[in-house]
Amino acid sequence: MKAQIVSDQELIRKYLSGNQASLEKLISRHKNRVYAYILMLVKDKQLADDIFQDTFIKVINTLRSGSYKEEGKFIQWVMRIAHNLIIDYFRKSKRIPVVDNKNEDFNIFDTIKFTDESVEDRMVSEQIHKDVRNLIDLLPKEQKEVLVMRHYAGMSFKDIAEQTDVSINTALGRMRYALINLRKLISEKNIVLTTA
Repeated sequence: MKAQIVSDQELIRKYLSGNQASLEKLISRHKNRVYAYILMLVKDKQLADDIFQDTFIKVINTLRSGSYKEEGKFIQWVMRIAHNLIIDYFRKSKRIPVVDNKNEDFNIFDTIKFTDESVEDRMVSEQIHKDVRNLIDLLPKEQKEVLVMRHYAGMSFKDIAEQTDVSINTALGRMRYALINLRKLISEKNIVLTTA
């Protein structure tokens, strides 16, 4: 006799009716996939353990509060929660300066930005981007194409070569000449491309 597999939705319904074992079955069913996904992205076992735990705490709290909406598969919802927690972690970790206690000359206040970018800084930054775009427009078509594909689309030289139907050396050469010509244009037009 074949055992019938209880659906995720049925386990959720039973859990909300007070059956704690249903939640354990639900977590047990999906824990390996969720944990493997988190570990693959963060590449740190301890951090993966923390995010995994936070993911299921959020799942449980959402289920208990009654705000879980069945809009697709339960596992996709759990994976989305895990993904968002990973993104939150990376956002926060980029803001926190790493302090090396061994260096006596290190001053934490040198790494902290005390104010947000001012309106003036933002305007200068926007003007620099506008100036660069205008300079790129002055480049020969082939050089402009390679530069845009490389720096704005993030393509590899191999992909650029295939896309433009040239050799990798030709793509590299065009990029080199694009940069040389940009430097000449910056010098000729006396354009300043720094905020300081």
